Amino acid sequence: MNQHTRLDPIPFVDVAAQRRRLGTRVDDAIARVLAHCQFIMGPEIAVLEAELSAFCGARHVLSCASGTDALLLVLMAKGVGPGDAVFCPAFTFCATAEVVALLGATPVLIDIEEPTFNLDPSSLRRGVATARGLGLVPKAVIPVDLFGLPADYDAINAVARAERLFVLADAAQSFGAAYRDRSVGTLASATTTSFFPAKPLGCYGDGGAVFTDDDHLIELMRSLRIHGQGSDKYDNVRIGINGRLDTIQAAVLIEKLKIFRDEIAARDRVARRYNEALADVAIVPQVPDDRTSVWAVYTIRLKPGTRDGVMDALRAQGIPTVIYYPKPLHRQTAYQHFPVAGNGLPVTDRVAEEVLSLPIHAYLDPSTQDRITAAMRHALG
Repeated sequence: MNQHTRLDPIPFVDVAAQRRRLGTRVDDAIARVLAHCQFIMGPEIAVLEAELSAFCGARHVLSCASGTDALLLVLMAKGVGPGDAVFCPAFTFCATAEVVALLGATPVLIDIEEPTFNLDPSSLRRGVATARGLGLVPKAVIPVDLFGLPADYDAINAVARAERLFVLADAAQSFGAAYRDRSVGTLASATTTSFFPAKPLGCYGDGGAVFTDDDHLIELMRSLRIHGQGSDKYDNVRIGINGRLDTIQAAVLIEKLKIFRDEIAARDRVARRYNEALADVAIVPQVPDDRTSVWAVYTIRLKPGTRDGVMDALRAQGIPTVIYYPKPLHRQTAYQHFPVAGNGLPVTDRVAEEVLSLPIHAYLDPSTQDRITAAMRHALG
């Protein structure tokens, strides 16, 4: 291998490799949409929703325009608004709390568990007490399955039952994973996911979905997704949004779903190789025995103060790294005035200084991965 080849840049997520594997199947699927010209709510929408339902076991699936809209539609259907408290982990992408604030409710930021990066049920209890002390009505909790690993839903659901909270699972990164032999999509009263292109199951634009077994909730969301329509689109019975998934994206997802289980297995093999190569030089992610991960992101933890040097060393060798998330929500300008759970967010603050994510996807071959791990080991001395 020559020097030029060794230093060829490595993609963080190789969407092009998947595109090559799919060959003309996606092109043909898009061509069918171009032929029938039903670009909004075409027949592929119902097909995709049925196939997603069959994949995870949820009775109902509602496709929509993004993972953010998916969260928003559920909260709108549940009547969340001013005076309500909705509990969100602080260590997540902003969309989780954004939808709460958009509806005039108050996101109360919760700490995470150190080994899994997911919402800490004990911090949730403290958050509920904080909210009540501020005169807010505890309404819902949004656990986030960070990096592809489901949260501890039995523990979270127990707190939610005791405090009468609606549980909305934010599975933007974890669709395809399982918890205690139950699939993501069936672990909470409602579950949302994202089909952003870099997600394990992604389309070629924005997209999302909601999963639920609740017959009443799905009917409300079907209306809300199309401007709150009643019997037709000119009979609007509630205030809604324009939250539809477009037909071309549905066509893309139908084809990608056919290879999704195989890709999940490949991602797991990549993660296991990383763990074997790096466990003695970094804190590597662990999957509890009672669940599986789809490894949306592979995130290690480094000694504080070493991360920038490691990133620079890998960048010089054409290896990209990303920090998810350098600024937790309670430190971001738009969210820093919202309340935090009882004793603060010590775990969130600590891991934000230590996390580093490495390239992971179903097409990361062993030789390329060996190049990444060798560079990482060298950078860590």
